[in-house]
Formats: sequence, C-alpha cells, structure tokens
Amino acid sequence: MELAGADQKLFQYLESGYEGEKIFDGWIEPAGDGLILNDLLFVTGGSHYQMDSLYIAPQKIYLFEVKNLSGDHSTEKEEWMSCATKSEIQNPILQLKRCESLLRRQLQILKCSLPVEAYVVFVNPEFHLYHAPLHSPLIFPSQWNRFSQRLKNVRLSNGFHSKLAEKLLSLHVEKSPYERRPEFKYEDLRKGIVCGGCGRLGMEVFSKTQLICERCRHMERYKNSILRSVEEFRLLFPEKKITSEQIHNWCGNIKNSRSIQKILKENFVKVGLARGNHYEEVK
Repeated sequence: MELAGADQKLFQYLESGYEGEKIFDGWIEPAGDGLILNDLLFVTGGSHYQMDSLYIAPQKIYLFEVKNLSGDHSTEKEEWMSCATKSEIQNPILQLKRCESLLRRQLQILKCSLPVEAYVVFVNPEFHLYHAPLHSPLIFPSQWNRFSQRLKNVRLSNGFHSKLAEKLLSLHVEKSPYERRPEFKYEDLRKGIVCGGCGRLGMEVFSKTQLICERCRHMERYKNSILRSVEEFRLLFPEKKITSEQIHNWCGNIKNSRSIQKILKENFVKVGLARGNHYEEVK
C-alpha cells in the first residue's frame, strides 16, 4: 500500500537506521572477541531506553549509539542542525548520555562493577559535522580503525561475562510502548510475491520451479518465494489462519493452489479436516 507522508518518513528513518546498524556490525565483529549484544530495549526506573550495541570486554562495557546520517551538519553548544534543511535534529550526545546513565543504574542493580564507555558512531562516509567539539564521544568513519585497536586481543577468561550477557538479555523488552505502525487491512494491500532481491512486488513465473522479478530480473525457486510470503503473511496477520486458499490469494494467485498446498504440507502441520483445515508451524 502507499504510505502516508508521516509514515513514509518514519519508514525511511527506520530503514536508514537498520542499514547503519548492518554497517556497524561489519565493523565491530572482526574488531575483537568480546561479547556483542544488539538492539536491547530496557526499562530501568520506569524509563524505556534502547541501545544499538553493547560490547562486553574483560575490563569494561562499551555502549555504542549508531547513526547513519548523511550530508552536512553543524553543532553549536547542544544544538545540532542540518545544513541542507536548516532544521534542528535530535542531539545524539544527549540521547547517548541518557542511555549511559540508565545503563549504569541497571548494572548497579545487577551488582556489576564494570565501568561503561559510551560513544556515538557515525557510519556514513557522506556525513560531515562542522564545529565538532574536541574530546567528545563521537567516532567518525575515518576514526573507526584507530578506535577499534583498543578492542583487539580481547579475551574473556571466565564465565562472569557470559552470565552478565545472559542477565542483560533476560531484561530485554520485546515491544516498545513508543512503537508506531501504520494501520492496514488485508483487503487494502496489493497482493503478489515480494522479490527477495529488490524488495518490490513483481515476481512472475519463469519455469516450473523458478520465478523471476520483472523489475530486477532476480530469480528464485518457487518454493522459497512461497515460504517467504507465508512468513510475511504471518507477521502482518498473526490472527489469520494459514490455508492454501489464503496463501494462494496472498501470493497474487500465481501458478495454482495445488502447488501452494503441496509446499504447505511439506513445511507445516495440517490441522483439522475438510474445509476447516489450516496449517500451523512445526513445533
């Protein structure tokens, strides 16, 4: 469906953040052997806060806030501005300090005495910040290789760090109270199979076993496309039952319903008899 203006902006913001986190993962994973925890949402003292990445080293914990901003920006005192739009943006240092303070409080509750170092990491090489303050917790793309040297040769010698990681993971809150999703109805959505390559609708039959995207020409096995579509359907409509007729319609009536039924039988458990049957995940 077509997103409204505000929802489209939110989608682009979330997509940019996700791409930035993937870039950061590619930076930090080879940097050392510490424990990495991503996308944690905690509640401490009644306050919700999200952390992009925690790196647990032997002697300290690194907290990273990842930003995928692009273009020219400037800062003066605590105000951050986009040079292109002349509009103020959220100060990532203030955001970082809040998360750091709440994390320290949570570690005190867990009786963990490891110190915390917190940084904002900019991953986009097209980002530039004018008047960047010296001695600030900011790491730019050109600085990452030098910074990562302190993460090298990390060895976690005992089970304390693993137990700490397990405790932190157990505190993770699955659903944020601030999450906002656009309202949608099944009847209002375009039907078809989303391409695994470009992410757009437009897969069509290429052969008995393969589909091809009419836009980017990405090819995929018919079975894989159907199973991915089933997962998308389950995510969007968890209250609806999975039936061969339902999935056939969801996939844009591509091929025939018997092919869909065969794939569902092979990968899910059939529940019920005759017209009332549906499929559930194998437990």
